[in-house]
Amino acid sequence: MDYIDTLMRRNAEFAGEGFNPSLRMMPTSKSLIIGCVDPRVDPMDIFKLAPGEAAIFRNVGGRVNPSVVETLRILRTVTLAAGGNIGPDSNLIVLHHTDCGIKRCYCHEPRLLAEHMGVTAAELDTLEINDPYKAVALDVAALRANADVPGGYAVSGLVYDVATGKIEIGVPSSRLRPDEG
Repeated sequence: MDYIDTLMRRNAEFAGEGFNPSLRMMPTSKSLIIGCVDPRVDPMDIFKLAPGEAAIFRNVGGRVNPSVVETLRILRTVTLAAGGNIGPDSNLIVLHHTDCGIKRCYCHEPRLLAEHMGVTAAELDTLEINDPYKAVALDVAALRANADVPGGYAVSGLVYDVATGKIEIGVPSSRLRPDEG
């Protein structure tokens, strides 16, 4: 049995026993989590999230890059079209982690990483690739500074330790831009 067969069997079990057709498009916690693609750092697992509780989007390093900003703009439109809003009870969580593979790309393919981050190779050094605590603070600051990001969110920066399984708050939660609701 190859892996696709395994996935098909698991999906049949899910469809028969775990599927919930009443899940809504909008997360029940009104929360979005930006995280890394590293399988050790799956927000569903590390936060024990229920299906539909949070929207999760992942990229290399869990970094705020042009694609994340574009996604946030699109999600705002989807939210408004579905009759929702982004208000003070909406959360935007930036999740970084220790021992991130982005450091290896930084060392071996800096131009590729620069393209992913939307910067020049010379600017990579300013992104604190090797320090998840500094990087999460930079990414929260980048969200705050970008007028294209909807301002109603409470934004926070968290760092997951892959050696202990524990989360630390790198940037405490506060409104992205206090002047917007």
